[in-house]
Amino acid sequence: MRHRKAGRKLGRTSSHRRAMMRNLVTSLLEHEKIITTDAKAKELRGVADKMITLGKRGTLHARRQALSFIRNSLVTKKVFEELSPRYTERAGGYTRIVKVGNREGDNALLSMIELMPAEEKKKGTKKKKAAQ
Repeated sequence: MRHRKAGRKLGRTSSHRRAMMRNLVTSLLEHEKIITTDAKAKELRGVADKMITLGKRGTLHARRQALSFIRNSLVTKKVFEELSPRYTERAGGYTRIVKVGNREGDNALLSMIELMPAEEKKKGTKKKKAAQ
């Protein structure tokens, strides 16, 4: 039983899994949209959100933490200068996962993970004033 064991192993060793997540996060933050398997996208979601949260902090320590995971200084610069100001009002949930179908070769479920657009105005969220 896997009680209290979080995360997916994805059929890889821990070092391979960590390297793959670094590459996926770097690609997602660079291109803002990637297509990968559904399980990888679900694991990537939490890591990408954490990197954007580090960007929102904006401290030197947060920048060094992001650089230790992202490994590309241009992408890290983009996170701190472009992406984090975009999400200042949002309290989390910076990514969206959309299922796109099955892969041709092995029929694996593919998903597109993308960064959410800038703060959207939602229809029908205004509270109605009580009649007095």
